Amino acid sequence: MAGGWARDGAVSEQIEASISDELARMQAKKRPVGESLTHCAECEEPIPEKRRLAIPGVKLCLDCQQERDGAFKARGGINRRGSKDSQLK
Repeated sequence: MAGGWARDGAVSEQIEASISDELARMQAKKRPVGESLTHCAECEEPIPEKRRLAIPGVKLCLDCQQERDGAFKARGGINRRGSKDSQLK
């Protein structure tokens, strides 16, 4: 399906590129590195040994990590590929 002046398949390529960009961003999230802490860096509660062995380099207890993961992080919804529809908004 062609849209306006775009060549055939351009829309599909844009969608695939957006998905690839998002996957790369998610995979680039920093993983813990170094030696695991025995106590949480935020609340000073002991980190269970099984958690330290399962995730090398862990710095937070399970409760603090869940709280951090659940925090809302607003991201700009900008279409950096620059389709005309996104520029009209």
